[in-house]
Amino acid sequence: MQLTGKITADSLMTLEAYAKWRKAHKGEVIAHRKLRSVQLGEHMRVQFESELTMRYQIQEMLRVEKIFEEEGIQSEVESYAPLVPDGSNWKATLLLEYPDITERRRELARLIGVQDRMFVEVEGHPRVYAIADEDLERDNEEKTSAVHFLRFEFTPPMKQAIKAGAGVKIGCDHTNYPAHMSIAPETLASLAGDLR
Repeated sequence: MQLTGKITADSLMTLEAYAKWRKAHKGEVIAHRKLRSVQLGEHMRVQFESELTMRYQIQEMLRVEKIFEEEGIQSEVESYAPLVPDGSNWKATLLLEYPDITERRRELARLIGVQDRMFVEVEGHPRVYAIADEDLERDNEEKTSAVHFLRFEFTPPMKQAIKAGAGVKIGCDHTNYPAHMSIAPETLASLAGDLR
């Protein structure tokens, strides 16, 4: 899979080429995703996205849905390409994970607005709150969604501090889910690569 910095329909593999590539590289992509995944408390996972994770997601959608026509491919690119960090930010998928349906229904009702209470705190700098769900609203009066899309935008001094090895915390200060933790050094090293 060729990483080009920008995902376009022309930069994707054909279904046949992807099937071969997938056999050889699926384990690497899974390891990359795992490295960039942060568990925050028992029920919240933040999956930091990258060009690789989004190319893989698009290619998987094309494979599973057997999409090979131009409009379908373009639609998948338009859905997922905005989740690739663009040098000044980290982009992530927030997953609220409650296996029990009754508990999930109750907690999603208690967590309305949680996506706007997610933050990243670079050592020595103020918190950066997520810009959430830029594509569409995922809350209503009764509940929030189990999936949200987040963007954390950094100032140049914050980017320099991250690249220089400053500690970084991720957290949530929603009343019904207060949690924070330091991002592990190996995860931080991968995320620092998203900043230019």
